[in-house]
Amino acid sequence: MVSAFEFATAARVVFGTGTASQVAAVAASLGSRALVVTGSDPRRAALAGARVDGAAWTVRGEPTIADITDGVAFARAQACDVVVAIGGGSALDAGKAIAALLTNDGEALDYLEVVGRGRTLARAAAPVVAVPTTAGTGSEVTRNAVLTAEGVKVSLRSPGMLPRVAIVDPLLTLSLSPTITADCGLDALTQCLEPLVCNKANPLTDALAREGLLRAVRGLRRAVNNGDDVAARTDMCVASLCGGLALANAGLGAVHGFAGPIGGMFIHAPHGAVCARLLPEVMVANVAALRARDASGEGLARYEEVARILTGHPRASIADGVAWVRDVVADLGVRPLARHGVTAAHLPELVSRGQRASSMKGNPVTLTADELLGVLTAAL
Repeated sequence: MVSAFEFATAARVVFGTGTASQVAAVAASLGSRALVVTGSDPRRAALAGARVDGAAWTVRGEPTIADITDGVAFARAQACDVVVAIGGGSALDAGKAIAALLTNDGEALDYLEVVGRGRTLARAAAPVVAVPTTAGTGSEVTRNAVLTAEGVKVSLRSPGMLPRVAIVDPLLTLSLSPTITADCGLDALTQCLEPLVCNKANPLTDALAREGLLRAVRGLRRAVNNGDDVAARTDMCVASLCGGLALANAGLGAVHGFAGPIGGMFIHAPHGAVCARLLPEVMVANVAALRARDASGEGLARYEEVARILTGHPRASIADGVAWVRDVVADLGVRPLARHGVTAAHLPELVSRGQRASSMKGNPVTLTADELLGVLTAAL
C-alpha cells in the first residue's frame, strides 16, 4: 500500500549539453530586467549569462542574511523583476532567497527557520531561472535556500520558492577542479542515498533516488579523474538533479542533520566532504538501530537495495554497501572531521543541534543521543 504523498518541483527543467544558450531567452520571457546572481568565481557563469539583459550581483561564499538584504536592495534599485541564478549551491540559494524577498514584505529573519520568526511567505517569489555550474546540491529544483545566520545554517523555505525554470548544462561543470568535483559529487551521492532510505520516501522519489545513485556510481570517480569526460559530467549532473528532486519531496536524514550544524560552526568545512565522512558511520548506526528496534520493517530492505546499487552485485550485503562508501571516501582523499577543526569537545553541542535539525526528522529510525555521539566520534 502506498501512503499519500505530494510532489512538486520547478515548473520546467531543461537538461542537456549546450542548453545554457537558452538562458537569455528564457529570462526575457519571464521579466523585463534580470538580476544575475553569480558565485565568487563568475567565469563559468559568464558562459551562460553573458547575453542576459540585467544587472550582475555576486555572492562570495555561502550566503548570509546580510548578503540577501544587500541583494534585495540592489535588485530593487535596478528595477529587476526576474532572477537568473548561475553558479554552485550558494549562488542558487542566494538567488532564490532574493527572489522570495523581492515580492514579500519584511526581511529574511521574518521568515527563517530556527533563528528567525518562521513566518510563511505570503506571495510567490519573483521568477527564478536556476542554472547550476556544479553537480552536487540540486538547488535548481528545491523549494528552500540555505543561509548562514548566527553560526547556524538555516533555511528560508516555501513552495513558492521553486525556480520557474531549471537549466542544467553539463558543459558548465567541465572546468571544475578535481577537489570541487569530488566535494559536489559526494553531496549528490548522499542526497540520492538518504531519500531512498528516509521515512518519507514515496514511489516517485524512490525512482529518482535509484537513478541518481546509479549515475553517481558510474560517474563520480570518472569525473574526478578526468574533468573533460562529458559523459561522466552528464551522469553527475543527472545524479545531482535526481537528488534535488528526491530530497525536496521526501527528505534526508542524519547525515544532513549533522552536516548543517557542522557547516554552521566550521564554515570552511566542505559540505560534500563532511557528508561523505558521516555517511558510512550513519549507515552503520542506522542499520544497527533498525536491527534492534525494527528488524521486520522496510528500512533494512532499503539498505540492502542501496548496497546492490552501489556495488553492482545482486547479492551484495549491507556491509558490502558500507565498504563501497568507505572505499570511495578513501579514494577521493576525504579528510576526517578533525582536520576541519572538529574536536571531541564540540560533539555534545553538535549532537544537540543535530537533534533539532529538520533533516534529522527524515532519518529512517530515531537515533538516541548516545548513538548520534557514536556517529560523530567515528567520523572524527
